[in-house]
Amino acid sequence: MKLFQPGGRVLPAVRKLKEVEALLSAPFPGFVLLGGHVGQMKPIADLARANGKDVLLHADLIDGLRNDEYAAEFLCQSVRPAGLISTRAGVIQRTKQNGLIAIQRLFLLDSDALERSYALVEKTQPDYVEVLPGIMPEIIAEVKARTGVPVIAGGLIRTEAHVRQALEAGAAAVTTSRRELWEA
Repeated sequence: MKLFQPGGRVLPAVRKLKEVEALLSAPFPGFVLLGGHVGQMKPIADLARANGKDVLLHADLIDGLRNDEYAAEFLCQSVRPAGLISTRAGVIQRTKQNGLIAIQRLFLLDSDALERSYALVEKTQPDYVEVLPGIMPEIIAEVKARTGVPVIAGGLIRTEAHVRQALEAGAAAVTTSRRELWEA
């Protein structure tokens, strides 16, 4: 997968079709789509593919779909993005069954959430784990070491220093909607 390469990279995260259109000619191999209407997903994925871009859909944020395994099946079979991001175990498992990249999103609010997340990752066996907030280099390194799953840092990434720290901690990528950091 060209989205994740040794040394890590920044992956743009966008919400609007205008942002998607701007990325089509940009030097990124792909992007994360943070929601939108279900009716927009296939045209956006098709447009991205036609322009040589991979798109990762955040399944939990798509309007008009429940974030369950049936929605995941629909997205995998009908939309065919490069992969899905979700907090839901059933979505991750169905994504893997369909041969797409499965990214388990984890909100790490406290030590208890971290321990529950380890159990979830063990159950779902995702291809990647997205850690939020992504501004915790020590936790990024710990999650990567403890799970053996590549980590993506996302959420509250506000500076080039945040990007650098996450990548130095071992993140395979950093996702951010801040345009000024896309070239970091």
